[in-house]
Amino acid sequence: MQVSVRLNAVLAQLTGAPRLQVTVRDDATVADVLQALAATYPGLGARLERAVPVVGGNHARLTDQVAADQEVAFLTPVAGGGARIAPTSM
Repeated sequence: MQVSVRLNAVLAQLTGAPRLQVTVRDDATVADVLQALAATYPGLGARLERAVPVVGGNHARLTDQVAADQEVAFLTPVAGGGARIAPTSM
């Protein structure tokens, strides 16, 4: 079956497109989609391994099954956000 894949900006730069179609077997899991991407785009390498899979707007596990009508997104984690910014006085 064909599965729609959406990639964040960093991964999309490596593939040349933010949205792709990958072919996987009918009972495929998120891990199968990940493997199909890695086989087609070897340059994704470790970045794809660190990507967070999202199916139907929810974080997904690698063992979750996917359907042809679902989009699987791979988003890379972003660090930061721990610093507190003091308000300025006017």
